[in-house]
Amino acid sequence: MLYRFLADLAVVVHFGFIIFVVLGGLMVLRWPRLAWAHVPAFLWGSGISVFGWICPLTYLENQWRARGAAEGYHTSFIEEYILPLVYPETLFGTFPRSGFILIGIFVLVVNCAIYWACWQRRQHIEQERTEEAPHDT
Repeated sequence: MLYRFLADLAVVVHFGFIIFVVLGGLMVLRWPRLAWAHVPAFLWGSGISVFGWICPLTYLENQWRARGAAEGYHTSFIEEYILPLVYPETLFGTFPRSGFILIGIFVLVVNCAIYWACWQRRQHIEQERTEEAPHDT
């Protein structure tokens, strides 16, 4: 039972990380210092998709699932509903590799656009401050 719980927990953490990779840039709009965590996360997530790497959480989850195979339920909520979102192998039909490359590129493009918007916003704020500052004459 413990290993099945740990495997499900690994999937939940994995899913949360994926959400952070894809949408974390929006959080950076509100909390700019979060960029220090988000930039490496979205680069890692994109790299995994584009280059076909396997996330260490996958190995950990698989190890715990194998150890807990004889324990508890046949499937859990996590296995039934979240697992297909974390590992969408069948999402792209006969071209799964190109689909994952597209996901990686999408993540890069979306996050670069968000960071460009953050940079533009910061430039605008700095420009307003400069214009509002009293000038010595």
